[in-house]
Amino acid sequence: MPQPSAPIQTARLRQPIGLLIGTALGAALLTPGLAAEPAPFELTGPDLKVSVTRGTTSLPISQVPSLRAGDKLLIEPNLPKEQGANFVLMSAFLRGATNPPPKDWIDSAETWKKKDKDRRLALTVPDGARQMVLFLVPETGGGEGTVSDAVRGKPGEFVRATQELNQASLDRSRLDAFMTAIRTQENSHPEFLRSVAPALARSLSMKLNEDCLSKVIELQAACLLENKDQLVLADVHSSSIAETLSGTPTDLALQLASTREAGYGYYSPYIGVVRDLARMFGAFSSPSFEYLPTVSLRRDDNIGLMLNKAPSFAKPKSVMVVGMPSIEADSPPRLRSGAQAPICAALPGTVLPVEGAPLIYSTSYARGMTVQLKAASGQTIEYPLEARADRGGYVIRADGPWPADFRGSIEAHVYGQWGFDRFEGPDYILQRPDDAAWQVKGEAPTLVVGRDNGLTLTGGAPSCVESVTLRQGNAAPQAIGWKVQGRDALDLTLPLADRRAGPVTVDVKYQGVAKPFSMALRAYAQASKLDGLTVHQGDAWGEMTGQRLDQVASVDLGGRSWKPDGLTRDGSVDRLRLTAAGDGTVPAAGASARVQLEDGRTVSVPVTIAPARPRVTLLNKSVTPAAATGLPVTLGGSDVLPNNGRLIFSVQAQDGTKLAMTDAIEVATQDGGASVRLTAGSGLQLQGPQVMVATLDPAALGPAFGPLQFRIVRGREQGDWQPLMPLARLPRIEAVDCASKEQKDQGCTIKGRDLFLVDAVAGNPAFDQPAPVAQGFTGSTLTVPAPTDGKLYVRLRDAQGAMLVVQAPSPAA
Repeated sequence: MPQPSAPIQTARLRQPIGLLIGTALGAALLTPGLAAEPAPFELTGPDLKVSVTRGTTSLPISQVPSLRAGDKLLIEPNLPKEQGANFVLMSAFLRGATNPPPKDWIDSAETWKKKDKDRRLALTVPDGARQMVLFLVPETGGGEGTVSDAVRGKPGEFVRATQELNQASLDRSRLDAFMTAIRTQENSHPEFLRSVAPALARSLSMKLNEDCLSKVIELQAACLLENKDQLVLADVHSSSIAETLSGTPTDLALQLASTREAGYGYYSPYIGVVRDLARMFGAFSSPSFEYLPTVSLRRDDNIGLMLNKAPSFAKPKSVMVVGMPSIEADSPPRLRSGAQAPICAALPGTVLPVEGAPLIYSTSYARGMTVQLKAASGQTIEYPLEARADRGGYVIRADGPWPADFRGSIEAHVYGQWGFDRFEGPDYILQRPDDAAWQVKGEAPTLVVGRDNGLTLTGGAPSCVESVTLRQGNAAPQAIGWKVQGRDALDLTLPLADRRAGPVTVDVKYQGVAKPFSMALRAYAQASKLDGLTVHQGDAWGEMTGQRLDQVASVDLGGRSWKPDGLTRDGSVDRLRLTAAGDGTVPAAGASARVQLEDGRTVSVPVTIAPARPRVTLLNKSVTPAAATGLPVTLGGSDVLPNNGRLIFSVQAQDGTKLAMTDAIEVATQDGGASVRLTAGSGLQLQGPQVMVATLDPAALGPAFGPLQFRIVRGREQGDWQPLMPLARLPRIEAVDCASKEQKDQGCTIKGRDLFLVDAVAGNPAFDQPAPVAQGFTGSTLTVPAPTDGKLYVRLRDAQGAMLVVQAPSPAA
């Protein structure tokens, strides 16, 4: 576990529902009822050497996430030779908040003794134990009995204390890992902080101040490590190990601690859970002893103790409290793969991204992590892994080249040990370049110049593709984009819009492979294929279908020239809209049209004269405004539909059209961004074969605004779009305050919400000398001219011709 590289300063925090452990435990050492500044855990205390044996396996304490009944512990002090004060090392096993431990669950050793058996504790975790706590007690006659009585008298307090102290140590380990990595990058590659810091923050669940990354390089690291005690966010896995004494789940406490109402902003400080241990330690204070909490820094078999207050060796003497891992079944984190696609393993240092386990980076709980690789031939091989928070996962450590069989797609499984137990990680698909040729997937499409062409290639390792290049003749190679599709495919878009017909070459280059694979293809110039031209009776436009219709220059039909007016592609079919110019009549059915192509050729195309499309015109409309939610306002000017109102409009059939129950009315914004279809029984009523009435609720269009249009829809046929009326969003004006008559030059103040919807405000209906509102205005008040007639006139952005009229209060005399 990384050691701290710089002192951690604890910020002043409010105390709405309890103190954080740094605050609570520091305050606990003071007289109850007196406020105290939070004390950081930065004083170095004594060290303990701890190992745990389960069965035939012994592990240092840093690799043990939890204890189990039957485990054997060897605990001894690691004090300097010149240690002047003598300590009694005490241990206590606990079995719940309401079940005092028996006396033989409490043991002690005199650390100053010469013989190992006298100076250290050799313990076996008893059946039924759930927590373990250690004490370092200054040598005092009868001190062990006082501590033993306290533990057996109020076991629940020590249950909670060991849970909280153990959790604090895990949170502190993540903070130390973050600080060490930032300092390392600052000293070795300071320019890398912009890319490394976000990865570290994600891996270790840290709060990242992204503004720091915009500073000059020399200031980035110091900025990132400001307010260190509030950098660590809650780690769901480690926090779920313990519950509060009252039984409230820790994640609920985490949610509460992360709200503003709890006093800690939206981030919880580095301890991670709201804690209130001050009263507990205050309850045990006596003329002889006070209890001093410690945060454990675990590395190998050593526990380094960090104190938030200097210990006292005069009465009351300080008893250091050390939280040990919980006694429970191991609960390893559920590692999740962070890969969304196969991972390329062509280059050394391949990263297997993982999510959901900050402790794999900051502790030694996960050990011996290994990736097992399985080639398509069935051959397997294993490589060790290294957890790298700065790279967001495990890095594969391969000493030499991979065996030849490990090409193409490779199955990978991560596993190791979590404490004493096997630890299963996620599965991945890795890929390495092979010698197989790239091929066109399925039936080769016909590549046509003059437009972009889609192409799908299959190969052994698409995730390892470094570049794809298009070449033709002596022209400069052109890099093209690609997208990995599944395990073996690349989706390409060949830009042939400006290419000529003839041979083209696609080069696919793998990472780490010098020579690209070249694929020879051919592009063709596709002549226009004209299927037909359809024109509805009474229309001055028609639609031609076929292929390569971009070669059409014009069409001669009915004595009129029809010009291209937009080309679209529907699958393999081109659709060309043609608009008629000049006067003329559409001929009868069975006629043909002459098509002039860009290359000068003329071609005949059959013409279909379809029946007239349904036609309607707007007959009437009315707007019902919604009830005012702020000050009463009047919407005047041109007809406008407020977004909180309702529109009822009617349409009348034209040119022989007869309306039916199956017809629909479509309403949309002019830019086509939002639309709604009104049907019988859903906003549309048929008055008769000539008239229908529509009711529109603007909410059906979503957050739309601007001019609206409508058209009739009958099956697959649609009428022409016609203007309806503007849809305007209204600001909420909550109050208007005006200066006195003597100070009328100071104008009025409008208070409200969504004032960015206002374009300008004037004090007279002529709109002389208006006060404009800046684009993107975010304030809640506007200063506007004083009214000349007791009213303010507000022009809206969404409908410049509309105006809100607001009654202003009479100015004071």
